[in-house]
Amino acid sequence: MPPLQLKRNVVRAVDTNIVIRLIVADDKQQTKKARAVFEAGDVFISLTVLLETEWVLRSGYGFERERVVSALSAMAGLPGVAIEDPALLALALEWMGKGMDFADAMHLAKAAGCYTFLSFDRKLAKIAAGLSAVAVTQP
Repeated sequence: MPPLQLKRNVVRAVDTNIVIRLIVADDKQQTKKARAVFEAGDVFISLTVLLETEWVLRSGYGFERERVVSALSAMAGLPGVAIEDPALLALALEWMGKGMDFADAMHLAKAAGCYTFLSFDRKLAKIAAGLSAVAVTQP
């Protein structure tokens, strides 16, 4: 898949804290500003911001797996939002919904085209065996 082509002079990249305010809405003033950013459109969200957002939602706000999947899916589907690699995000969220850790799903999805993904994580290997064409093996 070719890299995302953006007109960088018209698209605004957002940090994790902007995404978190939009999803969690726990600070009235910042939430209002975050909504205005997204409503204006032309928003770019990188994979690294998505990775950190999932971690903050899960560890900082106690979001359960299904709620994280739902929140990230909804945000990625907003008009005017460009995700760095939407197909990779969709796959990672699908795998997360089936029990895989989001970061592991992102790493494994990025390994597409490789014949193996080396990890000491036996749980990942077990879950990935039914989902990914890339085998997870121990070194």
